Amino acid sequence: MTDIGKTLQNARNEKHYTLDDLQQITKIQKRYLIAIEENNFDALPGDFYVRAFIRQYADTVGIKADKLLSELDEQAGKKKVEETEEEPPEAKTRTEAVRRQQQSSTPSQVSQSFDKFMHYLPTIIIVGVVVIIIGSIYFVVAGNKKEANQAASSTNVSISSDVSSSKKSSKKESSSEEVNSSSSKKESSSSSESSKSSKGQKITNTAVSGSRFTYSLTSPAKKNKIKFTSKGGSAWSSISVNGTANWQGTLQNGASHTVTLPEGTTSFNISLGNSNVTNITINGKKFDFLKENSTLTVRQITVNVANE
Repeated sequence: MTDIGKTLQNARNEKHYTLDDLQQITKIQKRYLIAIEENNFDALPGDFYVRAFIRQYADTVGIKADKLLSELDEQAGKKKVEETEEEPPEAKTRTEAVRRQQQSSTPSQVSQSFDKFMHYLPTIIIVGVVVIIIGSIYFVVAGNKKEANQAASSTNVSISSDVSSSKKSSKKESSSEEVNSSSSKKESSSSSESSKSSKGQKITNTAVSGSRFTYSLTSPAKKNKIKFTSKGGSAWSSISVNGTANWQGTLQNGASHTVTLPEGTTSFNISLGNSNVTNITINGKKFDFLKENSTLTVRQITVNVANE
């Protein structure tokens, strides 16, 4: 009689394979390989795996598996005959007979239940994943619907508040229009006064030092108005009066800003970051500062005011 385990072990040794090598090649767990070599086939999961593992083991070490499987079948047949011959004595009582029947049937029932569970396990997993996906979609849709309802209610509240605020603002606008009309009258009168006085004003260059220019302003207005306008690009400008900063800022293309000097101003300084795109008027009259070196971009301008 052929020793299946010993035959496979000898073939493995001839190939110079260790059990770890064989485990990596065949993907059969090492404990099952040891059980096969020891002819301990009961340690394997079942008859199907016994035959499959022996065939894979034999093919890997280069021997014919059919002969070994035939020997396995012969051993299994003899084992069944022996088990039949060695049947346990007849139970003396009904209770003992039931107990023996339960002991013999319990392992097979457990094995069948486990096989059924493993058979339906993929289906159970798929159903569980589908349920999780459907539940996630439901919660997302419900959350979006709740947010939409909240947004709609907040919109209604904002509309009602806008209506009430618009009524209040219309009243404020009517009153502000009255104030603006009176203030515009005052501004028109003051601008007419400044235009009258600016007719005789004169701006004269008195000194040049690099990027610093000094001018004299004669016949000014009581309150001189300096207007900065950016044309052709953005420009940074600043103005200080009697050594105190009055305004500074960057004007975008087409923007303008007007600074009204305090009454009695004796001098003011203008700094230009991009003089080529900056226009300046004093009391409505153009200040042509570019005629003194038009290539300069950055310049410092000092204007001395000759108050009469």
